[in-house]
Amino acid sequence: MPDRAPQPVDRQLPTDEARDLISLVRDIAHREIAPSAAEEEDAGRFPREVFTLLSDSGLLGLPYDAEYGGGEQPYEVYLQVLEELAAARLTVGLGVSVHTLASYALAAYGTKEQQIEHLPAMLGGGLLGAYCLSEPASGSDAASLRTKAVRDGDDWVLTGTKAWITHGGIADFYTVMARTGEEGPRGITAFLVPGDAEGLSAAVPEKKMGLKGSPTAQVHLDGVRVPDARRLGDEGQGFAIALSALDSGRLGIAACAIGVAQAALDEAVSYAADRRQFGKPISDFQGLRFMLADMATQIEAGRALYLTAARLRDAGLPFAKQAAMAKLHCTDTAMRATTDAVQILGGYGYTADFPAERYMREAKVLQIVEGTNQIQRMVIARHLAGPEER
Repeated sequence: MPDRAPQPVDRQLPTDEARDLISLVRDIAHREIAPSAAEEEDAGRFPREVFTLLSDSGLLGLPYDAEYGGGEQPYEVYLQVLEELAAARLTVGLGVSVHTLASYALAAYGTKEQQIEHLPAMLGGGLLGAYCLSEPASGSDAASLRTKAVRDGDDWVLTGTKAWITHGGIADFYTVMARTGEEGPRGITAFLVPGDAEGLSAAVPEKKMGLKGSPTAQVHLDGVRVPDARRLGDEGQGFAIALSALDSGRLGIAACAIGVAQAALDEAVSYAADRRQFGKPISDFQGLRFMLADMATQIEAGRALYLTAARLRDAGLPFAKQAAMAKLHCTDTAMRATTDAVQILGGYGYTADFPAERYMREAKVLQIVEGTNQIQRMVIARHLAGPEER
């Protein structure tokens, strides 16, 4: 089929600096990410050199303070960068989102001394982070986690297993939630653990349906010793830090989902214009045109929803409900759009010769990570009707 390049998304950006930033991201995506995405995903290869380039380009710390090497960009801009990266390759877009999530506890709750010591390397020094909340027996019920941190003089000794960790085994630092006190959410504390800490190891990465280039693995902590200077926030504050981080992280997942959905729509439009049946392009058939129109409408609605939540966050207003809505709607949209793209391509859509099948496999995980979409519905309902009776 002829190669018909999609038109870039027409974005409403707040500043000339933001427009220049999007142009830079599109150039990197076009030159350094998209050309090898299919081959490297098929091979299960993680593109560490791309993340080094993103770090060198100032793209791994966009929403954080310039004082520590961040880009000091509003979430409204940062999320649109994520969307562009995810459209080129979800492994990259999701990886940047997870790194931002892993940096959040230190950036938002760390002491000045901790931030000065660690943030510059995390935001612009080529490091890559991972976020460790889930465990083999505590996923949606994260407050029941069992990983323990026991005080030993000026140190903490961490023991336990974390599960479903993006960048597990390759991260340079891990933001780890561990139990330091009573059962439930009030007994959890956050720690910044170096990737090369003695006693820290990772299992063989999971064999996944999609997103094969992004390693997901269990992380084992076998008596890992961490100085109290690497405790983030107060003792017992870890679960509140984790939930606060996830509110922002869900917006990152929403933006990545719209990126994948947009890539699927672009592929479907290009194919439909080039593929001829019954003497004309299949894009002339009304049934297919309606599918494309529905895909485009849902994608635009999702983009508007995540940007609305981002602008609330940027204004310092509550945004947790809108973040849950954005994560729910955008990831469901990605699943529908990628499924429809496969259908529009017909038999070709089911082959690895076209990217539609990869987009479909990748979209599925976005309905699961950082709170399943069933959890998002619970969060939204609590904002509307209050907590459930116990």
